[in-house]
Amino acid sequence: MTSSQAILNGDRLALARLLTQVENNSQEGRSSLMELFPHTGKAHLIGVTGAPGTGKSSLVNQLALHYRKNENKRIAIVAIDPSSPFTGGAVLGDRVRMRDLSGDPNVFIRSMASRGSLGGLAQATANVVQVFDAAGFDIVIVETVGAGQSEVDIARLAHTTLVVEAPGLGDDIQAIKAGILEIADILVVNKADRPGVENTEKALKSMLELAHPTERVFKHHGVSMKVEAPKQKPTTAMWIPPIQRTVSTEGTGVPELVNAIGRHVAHLRLSGDWSLRERTRLEVELEALIRDGLMNQFRDSITTQQYEETMESVMQRKISPWEAASTLMNGRKP
Repeated sequence: MTSSQAILNGDRLALARLLTQVENNSQEGRSSLMELFPHTGKAHLIGVTGAPGTGKSSLVNQLALHYRKNENKRIAIVAIDPSSPFTGGAVLGDRVRMRDLSGDPNVFIRSMASRGSLGGLAQATANVVQVFDAAGFDIVIVETVGAGQSEVDIARLAHTTLVVEAPGLGDDIQAIKAGILEIADILVVNKADRPGVENTEKALKSMLELAHPTERVFKHHGVSMKVEAPKQKPTTAMWIPPIQRTVSTEGTGVPELVNAIGRHVAHLRLSGDWSLRERTRLEVELEALIRDGLMNQFRDSITTQQYEETMESVMQRKISPWEAASTLMNGRKP
């Protein structure tokens, strides 16, 4: 039996092995991804992001428990930890906060290192999510590293993005961080039993009222993504992110949060935004693969000596980086 068939049959050991191959970008992993791709596109992808210390891991734990106990959903969790810029290692400790889920055969937790990727997501995350999707998991939850301001990549990957805030973390300033606030489909004020929760919620509400609602247009490297909308997109009211209080250590507010997630899914289906987000996600992934492929072709087309000599000329300020790039690319503009 092939590894891809074993994944489709629910073999957890084969799934763990394939996830490692995908993370390592091995030939076996790439081949399996191609075989499994026709079986993807069914899972609901939920992104959970926010500043460090807001209780994201505990919240993910409670969400997964609720989906298992009340809706009997199969849940996969991708917990991304920051990598050391010096050693490249990562603690991968988020699963320690998810002990309640251990032993459940319908829950699979995978820790990943960000490996220096900007935006809080590793390059391999999208592929790992695809594997879980093909393996038949109903919901895939991706918890980001918690940089707090630049994690907009999760909004390109997920259908529903939760931005988690907490009282006492510089509320007024955090609330006006445009990049992190604008990606939210649902705003979660966690640790709502702490003093100052009213101020946090008030600041978030003020920003939502001040911001003029607009259709989400993702920018890829500062350039607006050109995504064609469905020709006959139903006219529906624009989604305004709700604010939900939770206390993840006690499970307070989690049923209401799950209800808000369900309403968002219904909105995506009714408005046609589900297919639009799927297209955006796949387009970003395609561009990344093309970019990596072109870079590899470029590296293969020049010798190490050519590159080093050109780099030395740049170091000595004889030519600019733009001229160097044009030279190495046979006169084509970088």
